[in-house]
Amino acid sequence: MSGRFAPRPTRTTVRGGHVVVPGGAAGGVPHQAADPGRVRTWTPDGPLDLGLVLGPLRRGPGDPTFRTTPDGSVWRTSRTPAGPGTLRVALRGGVVRGTAWGPGAEWLLDRLPDLLGAADDPGAFEPRHRLVALARHRRPGLRLVRTGLVMESLIPSVLEQKVTTDEAYRAWRLLVRKFGEPAPGPAPERMSVLPAPRTWALIPSWEWHRAGVDDKRAATILRAVRVAARLEEAVGFDPVAARRRLELVPGVGPWTSAEVVQRSHGSADSVTVGDLHLPGIVGWALAGDRDADDSVMLELLEPYAGQRHRAARLILLSGRTPPRRTPKMPRTDIGLL
Repeated sequence: MSGRFAPRPTRTTVRGGHVVVPGGAAGGVPHQAADPGRVRTWTPDGPLDLGLVLGPLRRGPGDPTFRTTPDGSVWRTSRTPAGPGTLRVALRGGVVRGTAWGPGAEWLLDRLPDLLGAADDPGAFEPRHRLVALARHRRPGLRLVRTGLVMESLIPSVLEQKVTTDEAYRAWRLLVRKFGEPAPGPAPERMSVLPAPRTWALIPSWEWHRAGVDDKRAATILRAVRVAARLEEAVGFDPVAARRRLELVPGVGPWTSAEVVQRSHGSADSVTVGDLHLPGIVGWALAGDRDADDSVMLELLEPYAGQRHRAARLILLSGRTPPRRTPKMPRTDIGLL
């Protein structure tokens, strides 16, 4: 994650971390494809680290909707209001080059700056702890991603409820590859676009079972996709109002809604509560308290009100985590039962 230690494979530490984007022999120049696609360039107003900004969107190393390639590009697919699209992003000499394909290409390029944190304001953050200040100094390119899309973050977040990271990532990988559609354009092999809401609604019960998804999580996703249009409207709300709308769906609670708006809205203050590991990590880093619960974590993060999510990410990136003293959560694959 930070390059200084091997993080525990939990949802929290993986998301707080950094996706490695290879520099490539071309120095970050995307390879030339047969279909050139539509192109947009954008120059950020400060340091930008693609791995830090886009890393929270990756759901494991085998994510069919996210890929990094040796030429220094980050590829991702999305189901936009205009249709499916593939976006390739590369950074060279401080200039971002975005190339997109598919019906959603223009939509993706229009929102490329927001995706990469143009609406974020890192300068509003004031470190209150030496560890946090040092983490920010070491990661000047951290900005908060903003996708402008709800369902592409909501569905995998539901899959990640109360299971191990490996189980959640496997379910996401299997379901998207089987029921999604091939990525438009010259995307890397086996990339797919998130299935449409109606497709999710028609997935047979045995396919959920084979993917290791229990009835509770499957039912939550089915309830969400039935009102997908109403949930997508929440991108026009402030994060607090958006979370209220998301939590109207039975099975979507504060943990899940925070995970969504951190990505869909770039919310700097939506700290994740209800996580198995995050309170202990924050408690250990800021107060030496490995047994901290949500209330203690929120108290410790209170000096960062308005920026608590950013503070939590920097704490995760610092690499200061309590030593393990209990076994990992056991994996239970219901698809094998």
